[in-house]
Amino acid sequence: MARTLINAPSTAKRGEVIEIRTTIAHPMETGFRPGDDGKLVPRDTIRRVSCRYNGELVFSAELFSAVAANPYVAFHTVATDSGTLALTWEGDKGFSQTENLNLTVTA
Repeated sequence: MARTLINAPSTAKRGEVIEIRTTIAHPMETGFRPGDDGKLVPRDTIRRVSCRYNGELVFSAELFSAVAANPYVAFHTVATDSGTLALTWEGDKGFSQTENLNLTVTA
């Protein structure tokens, strides 16, 4: 499991635009950098970040080898109903991690 930091409101008014900011601790090896032995360090990157709000996809991004280590992603969505925001990171070597946040929407 990688360490994640997620900054999102726990409550919002219906129709309010909310910002979700997230970062995940990951080395993001491109596969182009030589190691101490002179051989290329194998590729190990996060390739996709997505967010589902009550099961509906509200954000998705494809990441490439030029993304820095510990990638930071911020995006916005509209608070419609109380429920769960599920953020998922997927990468090389079968890496996948999902973090869930609860959002309470008021009138």
